[in-house]
Order: sequence, then structure tokens, then C-alpha cells
Amino acid sequence: MRILVTGATGFVGRYTVAAALARGHRVAAVLRPASSGRELGALLDHPGVEAVRVDLRSRAALVDALRGADSVIHLAAAKSGDFYTQFAGTVVATENLLWAMDEAGMGQLVAVSTFSVYDYKALPGGSLLTETTPIDADPVKRDEYARTKLLQEELYRSFGAGHRTVIVRPGLIYGRDELWHALLGAELGPRFLRVGAKAILPLLYVENCAEALVLAAEKLAEDPSPVDGETINLVDDDLPTQGRYVDLVSAVMEPPASVFVPWPVMRVAADALDRANGMLLGGRAKFPGIVVPEKLHGRFKPLRYTNAKARRLLGWAPRYTTEQAVGRAGGEADLLAQLAAPAGGLRTDG
Repeated sequence: MRILVTGATGFVGRYTVAAALARGHRVAAVLRPASSGRELGALLDHPGVEAVRVDLRSRAALVDALRGADSVIHLAAAKSGDFYTQFAGTVVATENLLWAMDEAGMGQLVAVSTFSVYDYKALPGGSLLTETTPIDADPVKRDEYARTKLLQEELYRSFGAGHRTVIVRPGLIYGRDELWHALLGAELGPRFLRVGAKAILPLLYVENCAEALVLAAEKLAEDPSPVDGETINLVDDDLPTQGRYVDLVSAVMEPPASVFVPWPVMRVAADALDRANGMLLGGRAKFPGIVVPEKLHGRFKPLRYTNAKARRLLGWAPRYTTEQAVGRAGGEADLLAQLAAPAGGLRTDG
């Protein structure tokens, strides 16, 4: 199968290209026109990889780029910048891709979303988050990423009405250079404000994620497809608490100097600040995201998670435990170079 991967030079995209090659597929790796592709390293020279340079924010050349592909794994999205920047990089880019797929007569899409779409503030603490958990219907107070990903999911569902589509929602994806992340806290001047220690983290190691995405593309191609029209959450098996994860990471890297605040204290403080803002300032004051309740709950509320549906429909099981994953991510070897080498078992038949 020839799989077109958007966002191929991104953190998850690089490993998805490697995972597709490892499972015997050919890959059309979408790069921006001016990109050197250096992030892909040795993968760019692999005989099973073709670099496709197009700008998803423009429809020009998109139809031609899709010709010959059997399936698309859509990872490209904007994760920084203001709302309009992220809207262009996520929503407009997705609109253009889906239009081009329709024009090219291509209808197999692994649509990558995120756990950020769920309505965390409405969830009671300790709830089990599943694919049926309500998504946020009024995300005006959420961050730009959550808002644009919710709009993107609307596009996915509309496209899925007439095409084979599976929506995949990964938890927090971590790995090399992405070990210390937003589910632990936020920068506070020269220190890091750590929030909570007991909450379970909805983590997904990047290599485990990449393999699941390729499996989703394979399952989508089956007739009948067991995943067509489904939404599937992805998290690892042995999910650690915040405290346990910090201990594991601290063994392979120097954590930032931190100030610790328990979750109950942070929650009460954010709620009080929000009420005061509404009563005294008409809600006009702007505060850092970490003290906005809608954003705070989305990052730190203690919940439970499951990957049962992914296991059942994809036949997927995370290859690496959290301890193994942190060790791999913190090692000195170039994992992508290892994956690209013939000794790594990559095949180009298929």
C-alpha cells in the first residue's frame, strides 16, 4: 500500500513514516515546498519514501500529489500561534486536503485528532474517559489548539459520510525531545509550575502511536473495514501518575527547577480567580491559560483512560512500556536512523 503522510517532518510524522516502511508500505511524505526534509534524516533517502512538496494551505497541486496513494494519514496541524494562524494550518489545510481527496477519487482517511476535544470541565473527577465521552460544545474559553481541532473533527465527520474514514484521538504523545510536557505544568518565570502528582497521565509513546496509525490505515483498507466510521482513542497500557512519570524522566534528563502546587489547591485558586473576574471585571481580564478553569481541567483533572477499543478494532498493543519508552527517548542513539537502516527490518515490498 502507498500511504500519503501529511506533517511527515513533524514529531509524530517522522515516526509514522518509519512505522509504515517497517510494515512493508511505500510512503509519500508531504513536505512544505521550501522544506529540506532534514527532520526525516536517513528516512528521506529510503527507497520506499517519496518526498511530496505541497502547501496544504493552498489547493494548488494537491490533487496531483494524491494520485497513486491508497490511503492518507493526516497529521498536519498548527500547534502554535494565534487562532487565525492555527485555523489556517489546521482547519483550512484539512478543508483543502479533503477537497483534493474528493477530486482525486480517493476515500481512505486516517484522521488524526486529539484528546483535547473532550469537555473536561463537565467531567467528574475520576471518570473513565472513552470515545463516547462528550466533546466540548462551547469551547470559547479553551485554547486555540482545542478550538481548531474541534472544527477539524467536524470536517472529518462530514467527509466520513461518503468516504472511508477513521478518527483517531491520541493522548499526550511523548518521546525524544518531548519528555517534559504541558500535562506536568507550565513555565512560571525562571521556574516551572508543577500541578499535581497523583493524576494518571494519558500518555502515548510516539513509536507506539505511529504503529497504531499505520494499523488504522491497514484496517481501513480491509473489506469490510472494521474501523470505517469509528472514533478510536489511543493511550499506552501502563499509564503512570504525574509523580511516577517525573521520577522516570528525571533519571534520563535534568528536570527544570520547579514549584509544586497540588491539584485541589490549583483548582480552587483558578475557580476563585474566574469568579472574581466575572463579578468585578465582567470577564474581561486575561489570565495565563494555567489559571483558566476550562484549560486547567483539560490538562490536570484526575481521570481514568482506556485503549480497549484500539486493541479490539486495530489489533494493537503498545510495543513499549512507559519505562522502556522513556529510556529509548532519553538515549543517545538516533532512533530514526536505526529504523531507516536495513538492519532495522524495514521493507519496501507492498
